[in-house]
Amino acid sequence: MLNILCQSQSAIDQAANLGVAGLMGAMWLWERNTSRIREKQIDEAHARIMTDRVELDQLMDMVKQNTEAMTKLSATQQQLVEQLRSAA
Repeated sequence: MLNILCQSQSAIDQAANLGVAGLMGAMWLWERNTSRIREKQIDEAHARIMTDRVELDQLMDMVKQNTEAMTKLSATQQQLVEQLRSAA
């Protein structure tokens, strides 16, 4: 804990030596760094969403095809039942 305080005191002393303009510059650099990190996170999230969207589109196509196949199967079975009833 004392080590952290000593390190932070050194950083505070260095920042005080920079003056107001230096401190503002350091704050601006810190803000840019955090903004860059956030932009990277947003880009990664966007890429993940786009990948998920492609996968979701493929899944929806498969569900549509399965629904059409089940509808055709049901219609064919219904015709078969009707033909068996009329033949009996």
